[in-house]
Amino acid sequence: MSYYSQASFIMSAPDIRHLGADEGIEVAFAGRSNAGKSSALNRISRQKGLARTSKTPGRTQLINVFELDENRRLIDLPGYGFAQVPLEMKKKWQKSLAEYLQQRESLKGLVVLMDIRHPFKDLDQDLIRWAVSSELPVLALLTKADKLKSGKRKAQLLMAREASLAFCGDVTVHAFSSLNGIGMAEAEGVLNAWFGLNTAEEKEKP
Repeated sequence: MSYYSQASFIMSAPDIRHLGADEGIEVAFAGRSNAGKSSALNRISRQKGLARTSKTPGRTQLINVFELDENRRLIDLPGYGFAQVPLEMKKKWQKSLAEYLQQRESLKGLVVLMDIRHPFKDLDQDLIRWAVSSELPVLALLTKADKLKSGKRKAQLLMAREASLAFCGDVTVHAFSSLNGIGMAEAEGVLNAWFGLNTAEEKEKP
């Protein structure tokens, strides 16, 4: 059984002032509204309904908190960049995102989800720059990797890794598919490191 399968929803909050105590370790998931963020959270947690998937992207309007144990949490941040969302709402989400990334002390890593066919759009780059300026490590997951054949997928991954160097920060890039599990081991390896799970496991070895 995966450690992440014990994730359970505990609350939704409109901004950081309504979140729980700023302690322990949090890893946040963010991405454009159609990047497959909810599907990725469901795949990693091995739970079909942990994060709601919607046929209408942009429905995640609150910061959703999923508890792994008393000290570790996964955070589902509002989706961004969907054209049909009113401008005022977009501005509100952007403010919530910025506050969370820049002020939340327990945040130890940011997972940015991007469609492998269209990585590093303007808003994705803004988000990664925010994280780098806050000295946060970033895991860029190139979602929907199953939609490309192996050769094209590798080419896109190499191109994205090359592009990520421009951020001059701790940015790791992996291909990922919620459908068939491409990149699951790599993604979990990064999450484990951020949550301090690898260190704990090593201490338990005889």
